[in-house]
Amino acid sequence: MGFKCGIVGLPNVGKSTIFNAITNAGAESANYPFCTINPNVGMVSVPDKRLDTLVKAYNPKSIVPAVTQFVDIAGLVKGASQGEGLGNQFLTHIRECEAIMEVVRCFDDENIIHVHEVVNPLRDVEIIETELILKDLESVEKRLAQETKNARIGTAKAKEKLSACEALAKHLGTGKPAREIEKNEATEELIFELALLTAKPIFYCANVSESDVIKGNAYTEQLKKYADERKQDMVIICGKVEEELAEMEQAEKTEFLKELGMAESGLDQVIKKGYGILGLRTFFTAGEKEVRAWTFHKGWKAPACAGVIHTDFEKGFIRAETLSYSDFEKYGSLNAAKDAGHLRTEGKDYEVQDGDIMLFLFNS
Repeated sequence: MGFKCGIVGLPNVGKSTIFNAITNAGAESANYPFCTINPNVGMVSVPDKRLDTLVKAYNPKSIVPAVTQFVDIAGLVKGASQGEGLGNQFLTHIRECEAIMEVVRCFDDENIIHVHEVVNPLRDVEIIETELILKDLESVEKRLAQETKNARIGTAKAKEKLSACEALAKHLGTGKPAREIEKNEATEELIFELALLTAKPIFYCANVSESDVIKGNAYTEQLKKYADERKQDMVIICGKVEEELAEMEQAEKTEFLKELGMAESGLDQVIKKGYGILGLRTFFTAGEKEVRAWTFHKGWKAPACAGVIHTDFEKGFIRAETLSYSDFEKYGSLNAAKDAGHLRTEGKDYEVQDGDIMLFLFNS
């Protein structure tokens, strides 16, 4: 598994169009608000040229790429946290996601209705993020009543929890997301337990017209400045271009992107951003039976990565035969790299690196 990404935004900003394109899942998309009633879910293979190289070398019977799950959530409106529009039931779907991609309309088109009539990216972002903050504040205030009762017992732990809850309520009440609060152990524990929406990493997806997909426009400049000030990431995507790419074979995609002057598709950009903000990396297992990509968190040691494959691998971990992808690419095969002295034996303290090709040895 790669990561689970929730796609949010106002109605008619192109969320479902982009979702359809990058997942090719066929979610309904139309020119009226609240077209998406239930969250649509799509699984996407993570593009990785390193996996392709390993496949060519091994010609395996099975190929298993890493995958990312996208959840297209109904368009939110002002007052969603209080039940406006389709209500706040859809905000709960975001709780299950690890990251949030906020689609922001950055194009003019008189044929596509804007829920607020005029295109204004910063206003749109403020509406969405205010609703997420208000939903979190509601969750924290409910918990505050419980923690107040618990603190009467008098334990130090209960008092720490109450203090953390009060600090979170005050912080959210000033209109700031949970991710920006100064954290301690009690605060982090509370944020995790409540699965606060505004604690999740977020990045912005500026949906533009085809003519602006390379350089952007005045709208994307506004959004980029806003994102930079908050140390958030942003990608520029054209939903229509992504729709066309979704219908093409790989060779056609490559040529089409070249004609547009694009180095990579919007899907590639989105997955890279998601991996980046979540600190995710990839290691590989490779052989004639199967070549497979596995997702892990930066900083994980070899036993934890073995556990991604199976919990028994982590429990009985002995050692890992390891080859960096750069050495594999340089020598063309594992055996050639081994003969050159680049196949390493790593123990429990080895910090797995992005692109490592691993063979785990363990006690069953």
